Amino acid sequence: MTTTDFETARHNMVESQIRCCKILDPALLEMLENMPREEFLGEDVKSLAYMEGRVPLPCNQEMLSPLQEGRIMQELDLNGTERVLEIGTGTGFLTAMLAMHASEVVSIELHQELADVAKQNLDAHGITNASIRCANGMDENVQTSLGSFDAIVIGAALDEIPQSLLNLLNENGKLIAFVGTNPVVKLVCVRRKSNALLERNELIETLLQNMEGLEENREFVF
Repeated sequence: MTTTDFETARHNMVESQIRCCKILDPALLEMLENMPREEFLGEDVKSLAYMEGRVPLPCNQEMLSPLQEGRIMQELDLNGTERVLEIGTGTGFLTAMLAMHASEVVSIELHQELADVAKQNLDAHGITNASIRCANGMDENVQTSLGSFDAIVIGAALDEIPQSLLNLLNENGKLIAFVGTNPVVKLVCVRRKSNALLERNELIETLLQNMEGLEENREFVF
C-alpha cells in the first residue's frame, strides 16, 4: 500500500470503527486519524493495520484493535500530568499514544523481541517520555518495584483484576483492563475514589487473548 492508501484507510477506520461507537472527542479523533499505525507493524502485516480484526504480532501476540485503543484513550482522558503504567507493550503503538498525553509512561513487556521492536518504534517517532522494561508485569515483585501511578492499562484478558495492581493506583487514578474468559471479555475501568473506595464501570464487550505470565492459582480480590 502507498502512503495515500494508508491515509485513506486510516480515515475510513475512524469513520467506520471509531466515530460510530461514540468516541467523539475531536482531539482524540484527530490523533487516531494521524497516527501511522502501520509504522508499528512488520512489512508482512502492514496491510492489516486498519482492519477491525486480529493483527498478529511476533511471539504469538496480537495488537489491540483501533476501537479498543480508542476506548482506552477516551476513558483515561489524560491531561498530560499523569504517570502511566502499561502492561503489555506489544510493538509500542498504544504506548506512543499514552506518552503523547501523559507525563511519563512505564511499559512492561514479557517478550524481549517485542520490547526491542517497541523501543525502536518509539525512538523512530520521537517518543522520549516512555520507558520499556522486559519483565513479567504480572509478577507482584515487579509491580511493587515500579511505584504508584495515575493510570494503568492491562493489555490482555484476565479472569479478574489482581489487588496488587489496584494497590498501585493513586487517588482518582484509573485502571483499564480486559476482564473475563473468551468469548466473553469486557473492557473495564476501575477508578480509585479514595483509599477504601473503588468505582468500577464496564465499557464494552470485546475479544482479546489471555494474559501470559500469571501464577497458577493466583487469587483475585476485586
